[in-house]
Amino acid sequence: MFWDEKYERFRGQVRDFCERVIAPRASEIDREGKYPADVISACAEQGYLGMVVPEGLGGSGMDTLEYTIVVEEVSRVCGSTGIILAAHNSLGIYPIDLFGSDEQKQEYIPPLASGKRLGSFGLTEPSAGSDAGGTQTTAELKGDEYLLNGSKCFITNASDEHETGYVITAVTDKEKGVHGISSFIILGGTPGFRVGKKENKLGLRGSDTAQLFFEDCRIPKENLLGEEGDGFKQFMIALDGGRISIGAMALGLAQGALKQAIARAGEREQFGKPIGRKQAIQWKLADMHTHVSASRMLIYRSALLKDAGKPFTRESAMGKLYASESAMFVTYQAMQIFGGYGYMKDYPLERIYRDAKLCTIGEGTSEIQRLVIAREVLGR
Repeated sequence: MFWDEKYERFRGQVRDFCERVIAPRASEIDREGKYPADVISACAEQGYLGMVVPEGLGGSGMDTLEYTIVVEEVSRVCGSTGIILAAHNSLGIYPIDLFGSDEQKQEYIPPLASGKRLGSFGLTEPSAGSDAGGTQTTAELKGDEYLLNGSKCFITNASDEHETGYVITAVTDKEKGVHGISSFIILGGTPGFRVGKKENKLGLRGSDTAQLFFEDCRIPKENLLGEEGDGFKQFMIALDGGRISIGAMALGLAQGALKQAIARAGEREQFGKPIGRKQAIQWKLADMHTHVSASRMLIYRSALLKDAGKPFTRESAMGKLYASESAMFVTYQAMQIFGGYGYMKDYPLERIYRDAKLCTIGEGTSEIQRLVIAREVLGR
C-alpha cells in the first residue's frame, strides 16, 4: 500500500477491539433496533467519539486516514455502530471545529469528544433533500435570541434518550436564496425543540433516525455558527468530509460481506465439491475483491488529500459513489454465493445486505455524487 506501516498496526488494534467488543453485539443491536449505549460507551473509551478533534479539546487528534480506518473496521462488523460514529464525528463535531468560535469550541466540543453528548446534523427536510438549498426552516433574530420554526427529517443520531448536540440549518434571509441560509448549534431539551418518533428502517436499525421540530424555539444569538448566510457553504464543506466517512462505512460493509462469501465458498458443497472450485464462483469473488480494493484506494486517496490540505471534493464524491455502489454489488453477489442461507437472519450477511443500501442515499445520493463529480470535471 501507499502509507506508513503505522496505519496497519493501527488497523490491527482497531480490528481487535471491534472483534472483541462490537461483533458479538451486532446481531442483537440490529434485532432490537435499539441504540447500543454500551458499545458507544466502549468506543468513547477508545477515543472514537473524538477522532478528528485536537487533543487540546479532549479529542484523539487522529488524522483523516486513521479516522477512515476506524469507520471501515467498525462497519465491517456492525453498520449501525459505524454510522453512529461517522455522523457524530463528521457531521456533529466537524462543522463546529471548522467554523466555530473559540468559545463555541471550548463549550461544545469536549462533551462531544468524550461521549457525554452525541453529535447530530440537521439539514434534510421534506422539501430539501437533494436540493439542500430548498431549506424551509427559519431563524429570525429577536433581540439577543433567534426564533426557530420548522422541521427536519431523517436525522441520524436524533434522540431524546441520550444527550445530543445538533448543528442545524435555517433560513435567516429569504431574499438571498442559498446565501440566506445559516447554521446554528442547539442542544436537546431546549424549549420549543423536540425530537419526533424514531423511524422504523430497513437497515442500520441500531442507529436512531428521527424528525426534528422547532416551534418558536428560542436560542441565544451566540449559537450562530460562523456568520449569517454562511450555512450553505459550511454544510457543503462538511459534506465533502462526511462523504469520506460514508464511503469508509460502505467499504467496511463490503469487506464484511466479502469475508463471509469467501468462507462460504470454501464450506458449501454442490455437485460433490466446494463451490469455490467452480469458475462461476471464482469470478464472482474476483470481481467482488476488485470492487473492494478499488473502493479502498479511492476512499484512502481522498483522506490523504484532505490531510495534505489539498482539494478533495471530487475525490470524496468519487470514493463515496464507487464504494457505496460497490457495497451493493458485493453484498448482492455474496447473497448469491450463500444461496438461501444468506437470506436467513441466522447469518450476518442478511444484515449487511440491508445496511449497505443507505450508503447510496445518505449524505448525497449516487445521482448527486455524479453531479458533484461532473461539475468538478467540467470546472462548474
